[in-house]
Amino acid sequence: MPPVADAAYLHNPEPDYPPMSVLRHETGIVTVGVLIGVDGRAQAARIAKSSGYARLDEEALTTARDRWRYRPGTRGGVPEAMWFNVPIKFKFPE
Repeated sequence: MPPVADAAYLHNPEPDYPPMSVLRHETGIVTVGVLIGVDGRAQAARIAKSSGYARLDEEALTTARDRWRYRPGTRGGVPEAMWFNVPIKFKFPE
């Protein structure tokens, strides 16, 4: 039976907006590939798609890997470690 990729975010805090990115009006979406363990913690993470700004990419990677917790995917109802793409949007308030 293939794993069910129903891994999900919990109520995680917003990433910090890098101060220099604010000054330079850098915005974008970073997609972080996260290996979510059975305990809901990130076991590994990598940039799957860059925002085009290294500062935003690094903050997204750090946030998704070190600060956030997830609900793991399952196989046959049993939690299983799996990769999950996490989009993180950096956008100024309107």
